[in-house]
Amino acid sequence: FWRRVSPPVPAGCAMRVDAAMNFEFRVGGLALRGTPGGALSVVAAGGSTLSADEALLLAARAHHIKRWESQRSSYPEGRKGYLRWRTDLHKFHAQEAGAILEECGYDAATVARVQQIISKHGLGRDPDVQALEDALCLVFLDTQLAALIADLPEETMVNVLRKTWKKMSEAAREHALAVEMRPSDREFVLRALSDG
Repeated sequence: FWRRVSPPVPAGCAMRVDAAMNFEFRVGGLALRGTPGGALSVVAAGGSTLSADEALLLAARAHHIKRWESQRSSYPEGRKGYLRWRTDLHKFHAQEAGAILEECGYDAATVARVQQIISKHGLGRDPDVQALEDALCLVFLDTQLAALIADLPEETMVNVLRKTWKKMSEAAREHALAVEMRPSDREFVLRALSDG
């Protein structure tokens, strides 16, 4: 389900992207990681031997670039405020990544493709967008699920799980059910998904 790939990214550009957003996410002992050395792991959608292209690798590196510059608290409370924040974040991340890539000499087509993936245009139809979304959903389930189950009201958490599940490919869903988690969390997940 995972495949390690090394992107052919110019070292100076990769380091600039990493400096703006260095990241490491773990799922079941595997990592989605961007490093100054250029190593990156990505989910292979459908369990295939995905040959991730450069645009997907760059998008994975930069999908949350400078996220700290846009605080959730600067938007109104509630669902509308949250959705507006997320929409604006996608645009911001795409613009920031695009600016760096243009400065590094990437052609307009590559810059536009990276921005499309970061903006999640084509989710469910575009294999690269889906691969990135699958990785992000798996990271969420592995690293944040237990804390959210403990902190959020049950109805809210059920909704979060169902929405996350809808965004995932079938292969990612299968992998998610195999991720190690506390028995009580697994029971909650199965109950939430079976009730929907």
